[in-house]
Amino acid sequence: MTAIHTPLRVDGRRLIERLDSLGQIGAIAGGGTCRLALTEADGRGRDLVVTWMHDLGLRVDIDGVGNVVGTWPADRFDPPVMTGSHIDTVATGGRFDGNLGVLAGLEVIETVIETVTDGSLEPALTLDHPLAVAFFTNEEGSRFAPDMLGSLVFVGGLPLEEALDTVAIDGAVLADELALVGYVGGMPSPAAAPRAFVELHIEQGPVLEAEGITLGVVTGVQGISWQQFTVVGQSNHAGTTPMAHRHDAGLVAGAVIVAVRDLTDRVAGLVGTVGRIELHPDLVNVVAARGTLTVDLRHVDDSVLTQAESELATIIDRLAAAEGVTVTSRRLARFAPVDFDPAVVDLVERVATEHGLSVRRMASGAGHDAQMLARVCPAGMIFTPSVGGISHNPAERTDPADLEAGANVLLDVMVRLATGAEPLEPTR
Repeated sequence: MTAIHTPLRVDGRRLIERLDSLGQIGAIAGGGTCRLALTEADGRGRDLVVTWMHDLGLRVDIDGVGNVVGTWPADRFDPPVMTGSHIDTVATGGRFDGNLGVLAGLEVIETVIETVTDGSLEPALTLDHPLAVAFFTNEEGSRFAPDMLGSLVFVGGLPLEEALDTVAIDGAVLADELALVGYVGGMPSPAAAPRAFVELHIEQGPVLEAEGITLGVVTGVQGISWQQFTVVGQSNHAGTTPMAHRHDAGLVAGAVIVAVRDLTDRVAGLVGTVGRIELHPDLVNVVAARGTLTVDLRHVDDSVLTQAESELATIIDRLAAAEGVTVTSRRLARFAPVDFDPAVVDLVERVATEHGLSVRRMASGAGHDAQMLARVCPAGMIFTPSVGGISHNPAERTDPADLEAGANVLLDVMVRLATGAEPLEPTR
């Protein structure tokens, strides 16, 4: 059918009320949230969102790794125009990361349902494709590795059986935790590909706010490399062992942290983080026998990322030899950079401009479920500003007006895609 510029608008107050209600589950000091994947708190968060889906009359499908998809109309099984994100958080998370994408998607569908029921829109709104909103299991990767595990299974990038056998940082097995929260479903894995996937997310960085821009049009996601290094030395007395006779795992672990920062100073555009480190026996008067640390490297160019990984490995070998320790590595996750579908990127930019909003094209520094969906369907993302550029922090915040603006652009984009007004080439 011909393109319509829809006058539909979301109910911003309803969206914020849902964000606040979900944020109360697993609430922590400072206004943040802790809902690690497949914990009891995550289970209660899932129950709340699924209840909202049922209240709207959506068909709710759950797959074998706990990904949840709500579809409207419930009796339509052709490829939907899908949105969504995740509701699991890091241990010291905020209320918007992931949650916005899921609840804005719910708000989009509720707005369309109300419009169709009311029948006041002229010409009448006719959908050639159903609408769907999803939340994916363990996007954060804080409890189970890799991150974006659920969406990776959803698109066939990780076998279901392998995902179910994943062991958490606390020793729990994913399959057991999934059963405990009651989210083992029968929807096939991998799932049928949507017609398109568009994700609304907070930027989690300072760029939009610093430049006074309302919405980011996301062109792609930079590559991500997660590795875990284990340094094995020799524990010994801290007072009686001369420095020249030590095999200090703690020294090498600390030197790796410095090496990562030095690497990012030398390689333009590279970001690197050591976010987790453990020493054993972790005593004040004992030279550490073992050190375990994670290294997160990211870059928009996969060849640059690969070279940085190689350089880091060479540096670590040199550090280990100098101190007389051994170092082993384990790959936790490795995702190449992703470019989003040009037609979807153009559509998001055009719609935002028609809404009178300032926009900026930008790549995402963080990983998102949309990059996994891009493997099987045309995909894109919309960013809203993060106040102070803060995320993964209880102080995470986005202004209500920006939340509503992002949700309205998402609504318009999804309706245009669902009415067939925007031609898309299938992803191969």
